[in-house]
Amino acid sequence: MTQAPKGFRPEPYPYHHVLTLRVEDLTNLGCGILRDGDWVVQAPHVLPGELVRVRVYRNQKNYSEADLLEVLESAPERVEPLCGLYATCGGCQYQHVAYETQLEWKRRHVSECLRRIGGQEVEVEPTTASPKPYGYRSKLTPHFHGGKDGKIGDVGFLRRGSRRALVDVPACPIATEEINAALPEARRNLRENRKGKKGGTLLLRHVLEGVTTDPQEVVSEKVGDLLFQFKAGEFFQNNPFLVPEMVRHVVEEAKGEGIDDLVDAYCGGGLFALSAAASFSRVTGVEISRDGFEWARANALLNGIDNCAFILGTASDVFAEVETPGERSALVVDPPRKGCDEEFLRQALAFGPARIVYVSCDPSTQARDAKALVGGGYRISRVRPFDLFPQTRHVENVITFEKAPPCAP
Repeated sequence: MTQAPKGFRPEPYPYHHVLTLRVEDLTNLGCGILRDGDWVVQAPHVLPGELVRVRVYRNQKNYSEADLLEVLESAPERVEPLCGLYATCGGCQYQHVAYETQLEWKRRHVSECLRRIGGQEVEVEPTTASPKPYGYRSKLTPHFHGGKDGKIGDVGFLRRGSRRALVDVPACPIATEEINAALPEARRNLRENRKGKKGGTLLLRHVLEGVTTDPQEVVSEKVGDLLFQFKAGEFFQNNPFLVPEMVRHVVEEAKGEGIDDLVDAYCGGGLFALSAAASFSRVTGVEISRDGFEWARANALLNGIDNCAFILGTASDVFAEVETPGERSALVVDPPRKGCDEEFLRQALAFGPARIVYVSCDPSTQARDAKALVGGGYRISRVRPFDLFPQTRHVENVITFEKAPPCAP
């Protein structure tokens, strides 16, 4: 019997206990839900309806985690993963699933979040597919640990089910061809030139200039007809094959009769604000990061856009600077994964824009905020997910809110 790791909870199953169970459903993390009586077991790389053999490696308080050993009865949606490391690398969750099924699962995930968390029964449009289900990722950040002798071992991503161990990744099929071509030399340079005993992250960013590994290098990316510059290590959407379509959708949803101005909260380097400038009289962007604020202003100059003003401050500060009344303005919101804070939502509702277009990489926090916005007098007019991250559980979702008409007396 394999010895259990230190701290292993022995109930309800001993370490590496094997079970044969039927998969009922999936979690929002892409793991299968299996039941042994009333006890839940979660396992990766499975599909609903499949009969599988799994091996328990961790017992939590309310459920157990297990590895997949064998699929005894396959679902028709199962496909062969493209990556040979898929069984052990934790970077992807859906390579074993037909792409059309991935898109439907993500649509359903958005719908369930809105229903369960937001209390909203609304139609969710089909997930917009990425033109490239593989080879789309323009930024790769493999990790490495430092050794006592200063030598670097594995360079890759967390091993599935582990909180620290890495899987060595010499190539990644979801990254662009250019990144995979540059990866061997980048790994070699890291091992030969890295000094110190601490671990870290290796950056590979594929941009117009090529592939860079320097986080401080100023690089360029084109979205639609606009050119954006930023430092390679900073945030910028990393599926260049689908981002332009999502940006067009956000701009079109923000437009409306009688809407003159756009407010872009959490504007970053100005992606939505500058892309929307031609459609509005004035655009105001706000960014809490000084670097993002400076890049937004620089990108406006770079593209010859003079009807955008940018403010350095919290997203809730912006409304005091907007001269146009809320009923003649639209608001674009693209917050971090944690969503909007209560103070921002309060001030947004007080401002009362005619439309709110909410972009989110986390449908659960977006659904929470949607409940507050609907409670504050808005209705959801459109929900459209975008698959910026094929082969993974992640989905970008865009919700359009419109000011609900006042109730008749």
